[in-house]
Amino acid sequence: MTDKSNMTIIGGTRGLGRWIAEHLNNEFNITITSRNEASGLEVAKELNVEYNNDNIEAIQNADIVIFSVPIEHTSQTIKEVAPHAPEGSLLMDVCSIKTEAAEALMKYAPKNVEILPCHPMFGPRVPTIKRQIIVLTPIENRSNNWFNRVERYLTNSECEIVITTPEEHDRYMSIVQGLTHFSFITLASTIRKLHINVEKSRSFSSPVYSLMLDMVSRVIYQNPYLYYSIQKNNKENTNARKTLIKEGTYLSKLIEDGNEEDFVKNMEESSKHLDNREDALIRSDRAIGMLSQKANVLTKSIGKEIGLKDLLSEKIYVGIVKKVTSKCVILENNDEISLKISNIDILSAKEVFEWKKNNLKLEKFKLSVSLPSSCDEKYLIKMFENIEGVIDVEITDIEQINDSLSNFTFDYSTFHKKDKNYVEEYVKGIGGKIN
Repeated sequence: MTDKSNMTIIGGTRGLGRWIAEHLNNEFNITITSRNEASGLEVAKELNVEYNNDNIEAIQNADIVIFSVPIEHTSQTIKEVAPHAPEGSLLMDVCSIKTEAAEALMKYAPKNVEILPCHPMFGPRVPTIKRQIIVLTPIENRSNNWFNRVERYLTNSECEIVITTPEEHDRYMSIVQGLTHFSFITLASTIRKLHINVEKSRSFSSPVYSLMLDMVSRVIYQNPYLYYSIQKNNKENTNARKTLIKEGTYLSKLIEDGNEEDFVKNMEESSKHLDNREDALIRSDRAIGMLSQKANVLTKSIGKEIGLKDLLSEKIYVGIVKKVTSKCVILENNDEISLKISNIDILSAKEVFEWKKNNLKLEKFKLSVSLPSSCDEKYLIKMFENIEGVIDVEITDIEQINDSLSNFTFDYSTFHKKDKNYVEEYVKGIGGKIN
């Protein structure tokens, strides 16, 4: 897969299909398809890829075909498209449920076409494929030529690869996805039924509650049809949900009956079953501590300039930190603005500098200085650039005064007018005479 192969993504305008088209566009010749021609043409133009509204036609020259359609349409789409795949091509799907997709690929893909069901364990919000988990579920003797190429490509892309069977994948996904999503959706529904003011509850919250609520919200804010589809289509999810409800009822009864001994015994047995206790504590401490760490950095920055990026709007704010609470930071520039600490990233000094350089109106000055003629222009520029407040500088004129002295004219810019005085005092301090 080192050459630029042709890749067709069936359903490439949304979700993971669009993500693949966008992030692999430089490495593959990509064609996307969509049932909505207007949307397909718009996305293709935006991503600079090809668009075809005919799935069969779109795969005629494809080396790789990726099915990225809703779970409930995956098998039918494979049935319609797979029989027309070119000889020697590879058919893959990115469905989060593998058994049905794998069966459809085995049934409808010609014998001279290879298949490799897979499941990228990330959503379309991730910025890169690096360090992401990709589950591959190869079928015996159905990817003899392509499997090693795919594995090598993913390894070179620094992905973490898990190789398993479709059946084992679905069993574990009933916990990783099914049980987790169902628990979070149930928690959100319970909070709603109890008429709890969520915003007010955060003022009482422990770090664990805040983290849990954010994770619940992360699921609840997603496409509910997708989450229903995940619950419905993975048959293993039924057993996971029933077991969760059964255990919840059992534990609740232990509490109602005052049966402390069996409740404690149950927790201890579960604790032994969960592995890597110390690692789990370290990871959760790190996640919980992130908010406190940001709050501490902001508190130490009170009275100083700082740059913050709102993760929701991606807007950048630069100003003086006026006040920090457990939840918010107040920045003062021309106006005061309050930002939730959980929703921001703190920019580095370099990032703040670049933002100011590109977004603020710079103050431009001209400075004429008498200095020894032997001064090297390159080192004068470097010295000037290191003066605090100076953004850009160039030497625009050099006039010889005598054998030992020359007049150097600098054009430079700063963020503030007051920086001019500091620059001139600095130049005088190194022996320069301002003309």
